[in-house]
Amino acid sequence: MQEAAGFLERTFAEQQGPLTRYATRLLGDADRARDVVQDTFMKFMVQPPESINGHAVEWLFTVCRHRALDVMRKEGRMLRFEDGQVERVTAHEPRPGRELEQAETQAAILGLIDRLPPNQQEVVRLKFQHGFSYKEISRITELTVTNVGFLIHAAVTRMRAEFAARRP
Repeated sequence: MQEAAGFLERTFAEQQGPLTRYATRLLGDADRARDVVQDTFMKFMVQPPESINGHAVEWLFTVCRHRALDVMRKEGRMLRFEDGQVERVTAHEPRPGRELEQAETQAAILGLIDRLPPNQQEVVRLKFQHGFSYKEISRITELTVTNVGFLIHAAVTRMRAEFAARRP
């Protein structure tokens, strides 16, 4: 029993932030996102450990997505990702100039992601910000693996072209 409690605490500590960011992107509201994440973890706590063994993170993102979509449906509208919302990513770089350049590049890329259609934004964020495989993204979003691959490819191709056009 104590082992299960440790697993729950560890998983909560590791996944609360990523789930909250994901739900915030879907809902466009951090307060509602925190409520969705709390509901997700409540459901997680009552799951038999053997039913989620080996895929707990995927399970959490799937349940979180479903709960966020339920909230949006309940409100009677689907919200687009908010323009201009940018996650802060920090890195320890030895050169200040390099750090500034990297921050500008990241901001530009996040801006490009924000201009993608919502379905492409979602799969790109799940892949590159949360590190899920195509198969895991497929299960989370209920899209086929082929469709996930197509959306990611289309998004990356578009972003690459737009990013190259911005360079002098």
